[in-house]
Amino acid sequence: MKKERTGFKKGMPKYVKGILYSFVAILVLSLIGFTLILYGGGLVVDDEAFLLDSTTTIETEDGTVIGKLYNENRELVSIDRIPNHVKNAFVAIEDRRFYDHAGVDLRSVMRAIVRDIVAMKKVEGASTITQQLAKNLFLHHDKTIMRKTKEVMAAIYIEQNFTKDQILELYLNEIYFGKGIYGIETAANYFFSKPISELSIEEGALLAGLAKAPNGYSPIDHPDRALERRNVVLHSMENAGLLNTEKRLQAENRDLELQLNERKTEPFSDSYVDLVMKEAADKHNLSIKELKRGGYRIVVNMDANTQRIAYNQFQNEAYFPGNTEGVEGAFVMMEQETGRIVSALGGRSYQLGELNRAAVKRQPGSTFKPLAVYGPALMQESYTPYTLIPDKALDYNGYTATNADGQYDESVSIYNAIKYSKNAPAVWLLDKLGISYAKEYLEKLNLSIEDDGLAIALGGLTEGITPLNLMGSYSAFSRNGKMVDSHTIERIYDSNDELLFQADTVEKEVFTEQVAWDMTEILLETVENGTASAGSFSKALAGKTGTTQHPFVEGQVKDAWFAGYTPDYVMVTWMGYDQSDENHYLTGGSAYPTELTKTILTEVDKLNPLTETFTKPKNAVALEKPIELPEIENLYATYKFGGFSLVKAKLTWQGSQDERVVYRIYRVEDGIDKRVAEVEGETEYTISNALFKSKQYYITAYDPLTRLEGGRSDIVELSW
Repeated sequence: MKKERTGFKKGMPKYVKGILYSFVAILVLSLIGFTLILYGGGLVVDDEAFLLDSTTTIETEDGTVIGKLYNENRELVSIDRIPNHVKNAFVAIEDRRFYDHAGVDLRSVMRAIVRDIVAMKKVEGASTITQQLAKNLFLHHDKTIMRKTKEVMAAIYIEQNFTKDQILELYLNEIYFGKGIYGIETAANYFFSKPISELSIEEGALLAGLAKAPNGYSPIDHPDRALERRNVVLHSMENAGLLNTEKRLQAENRDLELQLNERKTEPFSDSYVDLVMKEAADKHNLSIKELKRGGYRIVVNMDANTQRIAYNQFQNEAYFPGNTEGVEGAFVMMEQETGRIVSALGGRSYQLGELNRAAVKRQPGSTFKPLAVYGPALMQESYTPYTLIPDKALDYNGYTATNADGQYDESVSIYNAIKYSKNAPAVWLLDKLGISYAKEYLEKLNLSIEDDGLAIALGGLTEGITPLNLMGSYSAFSRNGKMVDSHTIERIYDSNDELLFQADTVEKEVFTEQVAWDMTEILLETVENGTASAGSFSKALAGKTGTTQHPFVEGQVKDAWFAGYTPDYVMVTWMGYDQSDENHYLTGGSAYPTELTKTILTEVDKLNPLTETFTKPKNAVALEKPIELPEIENLYATYKFGGFSLVKAKLTWQGSQDERVVYRIYRVEDGIDKRVAEVEGETEYTISNALFKSKQYYITAYDPLTRLEGGRSDIVELSW
């Protein structure tokens, strides 16, 4: 027999039990929900979002900004640099009880609900500054019905983990002000051309008014609305006890008085900015992604005047000869002493994101000869600038190098082989030196190539080298044999303005002072009277030209180069087409980049006078200029009477004004003619005891530098 149940449960109706169970369930769920809201913010918050993206600026030494990189255009500012009246403006209009609530203002929530009910529509929001920050940081893409709950959870989390000043600093730095402007410091600079620390009450109120609707209240597009909204903010400040009536009236009666700081983009700087970004990634491990968020300040070496001059000259069509439109060019220039790149053009009208031709590999043509052949050769004792080498079209296992003009001198000095850019002697010399020996020097010059053929002597490379590479390598000649690394970036600061990097001059010895000076003397003569004589520049310039043959159009040019240096700068100019086919070829050669470079230097010299002459290193010996052997003409013989030798014969001839020329006097003999004398710088010679001597004579000119003897004069006969 079952016992009857007794007590409270026995007599409780079922519906009461249901209510009781429901109440307990609701209570438990409420506690769970409240606990989740109170402590679940960590599930919503992403700590990385607290690290706001900040704009990286690229600026010259004088502080001129030439480039900005950003995801959001924002300059971070600390809370202690923001004036109280600016902070008060935002608090008054956005969240008057900001310093009293814990992330969610229940009083404001209830007030908003009541007003919405009375109006029968949503007329008032209740989001605190902390909630707005949470929404903007974590929930701006969230469109779910739980978004508001997540916002509250995140706001409570923020309040638990940050001080009020930290929250307000994040909010003011994060907020969007329209026109692509993020953060209050950037907004102050954009709208008023001043830092946030200098903003007036009415200016701060204007920015605070933009927070609700930056596009709708834009002082640029809607000045009347912006003025009205600003005054609403001023009244809110007064009502909140944050501004007295007198100051409110003073501020309210002022106009907007915008001073827009709209950066005018300078198209000539884009090439340089692109190289800066490449250098930041390659040398400093700062990717584009990192630069766009990290807020770095990069100080660069661009000289605006030089860059502008080069850009303007690149717009002159006369310097860019081609069979059709689209001839492109590149120009790079650096301080020869420090390696600081002062100018760089990646194209005639380069824009960011396009092909930067300053960093594109091309075949360097004859500009490569001093680097791959003649510099290394002069490092050996067996070769000097006046060593004679063959000038013949020789076959090297199927490879034959021919001179561009088809003329050969049998033999030529290294000096003149460079001056006149002869191909055959360069290939012969590389063959004698050995390719591996030449490549050792190319490695020292940071010119790593995979090629192993004699075409290296003429710049015939598979991949080629960039104008930047070529410029850096020529610094070994301009700096007395010590090459310097070129660089665009001088200093890098982080978002806290702490110095991260300071450039230093990095050099390494490649050639001796003597070899570098010899090459400078030869390249000076090349510019004056050799293949680089096109154009005009009144001061010291050493340089070498280069052209490459077009692969599809016989007799036409693919690439045209000039590489050179002054006592102040090293520079390289390239021109050609981006694509090489039968429909795109240059109709002129290296004279064009040579003349263009000289024009740029002339304009630079007008603004900043360049050094007149090169200074010979103390440990180097001056290199004599080459001797041009004359043709001996008008040889005459006359008799003289008197003196110890009663009868003398005097030979006179027409030769050279160069007093270094040695003249050799030969007497015709049976078999081998006899050299009877030689005179230096004189164009006459006296033969003693000439009585009854019936002989024939002729003269030759001799070069004591190359030890080369010229052709014979006509024969003159002494007879009675």
